[in-house]
Amino acid sequence: MQTAQVELASLFQRIEGVRTRAQQTERDITTMTAEIKRLDGSKRNLTLSMTALKRLQMLTTAYEQLRGLARTRQYRECAGLLLAVLQLMKHFNSYRSIEQIAVLSRNVAELQRELLEQVCEDFEMAFAKGEVSTRRGMLVEACLVADALGDSAKSRIVTWYINTELREYRQVFRGNDEAGNLDNIGRRYAWFKRMLKTHDDEHSVIFPPHWRVNEMLAIAFCDGTRQDFKTILEKSMRRTDGNKIDVNLLLSCLQETMDFEQGLEKRFEAGLPRASIDTLSSADDRTQNFNGSISVAFEPYLSLWVESQDKTLAVMIPQYKNGILIPEDEEFSTSAVIPSAIELFQFYKITLSQCAKLSTGERLYDLAKILAKYLEEYAQQVLLGYLQRGGLQGPSLKDVVLVLNTADFWHTNTNQLEENIKKRIDPELKPKIDLSSQADTFLGVASASVQALVQKVEADCEGPWREMRNTNWRDMESVGDTSSYVSELLKHVNAQAQEILSLIVKQQYARAFCDKLVDRLAVAYISNIVLCRPISEGGAEQVH
Repeated sequence: MQTAQVELASLFQRIEGVRTRAQQTERDITTMTAEIKRLDGSKRNLTLSMTALKRLQMLTTAYEQLRGLARTRQYRECAGLLLAVLQLMKHFNSYRSIEQIAVLSRNVAELQRELLEQVCEDFEMAFAKGEVSTRRGMLVEACLVADALGDSAKSRIVTWYINTELREYRQVFRGNDEAGNLDNIGRRYAWFKRMLKTHDDEHSVIFPPHWRVNEMLAIAFCDGTRQDFKTILEKSMRRTDGNKIDVNLLLSCLQETMDFEQGLEKRFEAGLPRASIDTLSSADDRTQNFNGSISVAFEPYLSLWVESQDKTLAVMIPQYKNGILIPEDEEFSTSAVIPSAIELFQFYKITLSQCAKLSTGERLYDLAKILAKYLEEYAQQVLLGYLQRGGLQGPSLKDVVLVLNTADFWHTNTNQLEENIKKRIDPELKPKIDLSSQADTFLGVASASVQALVQKVEADCEGPWREMRNTNWRDMESVGDTSSYVSELLKHVNAQAQEILSLIVKQQYARAFCDKLVDRLAVAYISNIVLCRPISEGGAEQVH
């Protein structure tokens, strides 16, 4: 037992010794690690200091070289070195509290400003002295410097160039009433096309392609021209001498403007975003659609054009009402329509196409209301007016068939016209387009035409009905063969019906004619039976 206790005490002593050595080892390792961390920190700080000093040396050297290159106008070398200087300056943004770094930063900014002023001066001198071709190489390299200086520098040069190129245009077409009025709108576009050709031939190589200077020239021209037209149109509308703008001139100018816009759109259309005159950075590009860029100035005045269409139609409808259905030298056809309907249809087609090119908003909606109004008048005044001609006998069969065909023609085309307008008009106005009332009116005219054909048969049957009424049915005792009035009635009905049905092309109207004819004959038979009273039993058998 005593031996065991001695051995156990010895074991505890050894364990305590191991623990003591472990603690000492841990303290030694901690001390060594701290020293290593301090060494690593010192090494990192030393590396950063050496890198910063090296970059500062590079920046100082590059700055001095850049100053020398700028003085000698070696712009190609300047552009590359400037990018390097600006990149190096970014590393010292956090050191600007140090006086030497702050001074160097101000010097670099001042050199950038001087470079931009020098480049702008070179452009101005070259264009002012007509030395663009001889100094083209230097200007190309100057654009590289402007690219390195950033978007504001590019924007300044491009804006100056645009103003320089458009100065003559603004002087000629804004300062002179005769040159600036709408009569000379073609001269504006011809001038710009010549100027753009000069740019393409002589100046386009100066500017980097991604600046898209030609497109921005077009944008500036369109913006200025649009403002000119707004001013001209406003002045024309305010005139009190009755010499306001001519509608035909307005339409002609508008069409020429739209053709010009379409030409620009085709030239510059591409899958790339369009350049902006306000900013040249690709991140801030905006989509530029040349369609409407000038012609939008005309839109507030399109009401004059719409009113002119209203006045034109107001003159056409009475002419159609008093005109002949078909020229004497033209043969009748069972499928023919009244010539005025074709003429009106062509007028509607052209007018709608013109308006849709000019405006798909309120003006197109106003035109749609006018077209609907005169469709109603054509149906009521012209077509129904034809059915009321001819006095007591009414119009001829062929005239009625022409009216029927025309009503059917316009019923079909009115529905198509509604769909066509809905396809072109702005979405928010689409629910307002409804020509169903006009389509129903033409359907009503077709029904009236069929009724007029039935009345033709009824009028031809008046003789047999008179014979029926004049027969003494009261004293008739014996029943014989078919009554003579019946034979005459069948003869007249069959002859007239066959003639009429041979003139009706569409089966739906032939069926409607037959249905109405049977109905009217039944009514007439009953009415005449009533007038034949009293009727004996034999007479009742004979009358059938």
